[in-house]
Order: sequence, then structure tokens, then C-alpha cells
Amino acid sequence: MYKYLTYCLLGLLLTTTFSFSQSGKQKELEARRVELRNEIEKINTLLASNKSKQKSEVSLIEDLNHKLRVRENLIKVTNQQANLLTREINTNQKEITANRNELKLLKVNYGKMLQKSYKNKNKQNRVMFLLSSANFKQAYKRIQYLNQYADYQKQQGETIKEKTKALQDANLKLLAQKEKKRALIAQNKIAQKTLETERIEHEQIMSSIRKNLNKYSAQVKEKEREATRIDKEIDKIIRDAIAASNKAKASDKTKRVSSKEFALTAEAKALANDFLGNKGKLPWPVEKGVIKLRYGKQPSPIDPSVTINSNGVRISTEKNAKVRAVFNGEVWRIIQPKRSNPIVLIKHGNYITAYRNIGKLYIKTGDKVTTKQEIGEVFTSPTNGESILNFSIYKDSHTQNPASWIYKM
Repeated sequence: MYKYLTYCLLGLLLTTTFSFSQSGKQKELEARRVELRNEIEKINTLLASNKSKQKSEVSLIEDLNHKLRVRENLIKVTNQQANLLTREINTNQKEITANRNELKLLKVNYGKMLQKSYKNKNKQNRVMFLLSSANFKQAYKRIQYLNQYADYQKQQGETIKEKTKALQDANLKLLAQKEKKRALIAQNKIAQKTLETERIEHEQIMSSIRKNLNKYSAQVKEKEREATRIDKEIDKIIRDAIAASNKAKASDKTKRVSSKEFALTAEAKALANDFLGNKGKLPWPVEKGVIKLRYGKQPSPIDPSVTINSNGVRISTEKNAKVRAVFNGEVWRIIQPKRSNPIVLIKHGNYITAYRNIGKLYIKTGDKVTTKQEIGEVFTSPTNGESILNFSIYKDSHTQNPASWIYKM
């Protein structure tokens, strides 16, 4: 008996744990699916806002590449949801079958018990059963037996009611799961058709590009050379500042400071620690935007033989979008490169955030800024209508992947 109860409880525990695990995974997938759908909506909104301008094939391909990746991920996540629902439906169907069989057995046994109770009631009544006891102790035990038997009958009746209700609820849940799965499959079919249309559009543009690949490759290389030139300019500014900070501390023989790192005051150290403590939670530098180019080395979408080395991320945003400081700090430098728009460097201890392609500035060097404070506007190209913000993060002179720092980048 005890072993049976132990097995039942263990089975119930495993089923409940599995159910919670499945439910948690389903919520996680649904949240991811919503994020991807929102991302696609943002891309479509930005593309629509720039439609009046003649965009280059390079820009169109960059937009489509990102859109295709997001839609492919959306389809993948939706498929995972549908597959998970299939497993949940199969599990629930098995449970329903087992519960239905158990309920059927309970009803049969309950009927037999009532029938036996009725027969016993006809053969001898309760009083005679008690009076026929050999002694008081036996009579007392018989009273206990009658009461326990009555309680057991009542308990069995309640158990049948509860299991009947649980079975009805399980059936309703199963119907809801089947309907959700049907809706997911229908949505995925629409997404698949849209994806195929976008792939055809992508191939048509690429076909046009391939006819004059050298021209477009040259444009990509020139853009990469310009980005590298600015990267080197920022890198030199940071390294020179590190050297200057170490020189200022050289008289303090009690401290040894690496020449590759900023020599920080106690206040600057506290700010750097706060910045580090918010890793993965920092706000986006623009309120609305999609990533057109991610951090690190990657092949060009136009010519895979050309490698792009990105020290940050390239964010496509709306016209006149406000640029925001991602954390408390000080406007450390405002750089005005040749043939380019201003770059703002904000210092957070030994961390630096860089905001490139600013069209209008709201701040000046030395200003203290707070998280989400507007520091300027993104420059909008009059030629193609694009508003692109290049955003980078440095720890001393080393670049960081912004996706590791910015919330849900």
C-alpha cells in the first residue's frame, strides 16, 4: 500500500514538474516570437518612411538581409512552439485517457459498494448489528466501522466529482491547445509565403548587383576604409588620454597603474562599477531602431570576399531621431572628422560610449549627462532618407560588443 502511494506521488511530481517545464518553455518561446514580430514591424515602418527616397542597392540588400534573418528566426521559433504544443497535446491526451479509465473504474467500484451497502441494510439493520455484539468493546468497534464505511462512501463520491471536473477541464485545455497550434501553423504559412517573396526580391537586387560587382565592391571597400580611419582616430584619442592619466599618477609611488588602462579617481571607479553593474540592462541609444550591422568581423552582404570589421553596431532609425546617452557620464570629446558628421564620446569611468553620425548636437564637451538624456539628433541623409547611428562601447582602449551591454540588442 505504501509503495503504491509512493509510486503515485512520484508520478504526480514528475508529471507536474514536466508540465511546469513545458509551460515555462512555451512562455519563453511566445515572448521571443512577439519580439521578432515587433522587430519586423519596426523594419517595415523604417523602410516605409524612407520609401520616397532613392535608396542604393547596397542599402536595400542590407535592409533585406536583416529582414530575412528576422523572419527566418520568427518561422523557426513558431515551429518550435507548434512542436512543443504537439508534445503537450500528446501528453495531455495520454493523461485524459488514463484519467477516463480510472474514473470509469471508480464509478464501477462505487456502484458495487452502494449495492453491497443496500443489501446489508436489508439483511439486518444498524441496531441489530450493534446489539449482537459480544461485548461493549466489540460494539464500539462496530460503530467505528459503520462510521468509517459511511465516510469512505462519501469520500469516494467526492473523488468521482473531482475527477470528473478535472477531466472536463483537461478536455477544454486540450481543445485550446489544438486551436493555438492551428493558429500558429496558419501564421507560419503566411510568414513562409512572405519570406519567399522577400527572397525573390533579394535575388533580383543581387542579380542586378552582380552585373557590376566591381563597382559595388569598391563602394563597400571605400566605406570600410572610412570607418577604419575614424576607428583609428578614436583609438588614438583614447590611448593618448590613457597615457596622460598615467603620467599624472606617476608621482604616486604607492599605486602601480597599467599604461593600457585609465588611472581612475575613486569617483571614476565608482561610476565604472555602476556602468559594469548595468551590463545587459543599458537602454538603446535611440528609442526606435533596428540593427543593420552587428559587432565584429563579417562578410559584406554585397561581396562575401570583402570582410567588414565593425567596432560597434550600425542602427537604422527614424528621421530626426533623438540620440540618448546610455548611462550617466561626462561628455568627454566631440570629434569632427573630415567628410563625416560629429562623433560624441561619453566617459563612464574607464568605459567610453561613442555615438557617430550626429546631425545636431544638444551638448558640449564637459557636460554631465544622465541615462537616456538626449544629446543630439541622428543625421538623416538627404539623398536616400536613411538615418543611421553608429554606436560603440570601449573599456579603456578595447572595443566591446554592444549586444552584451544594451538591453535586448
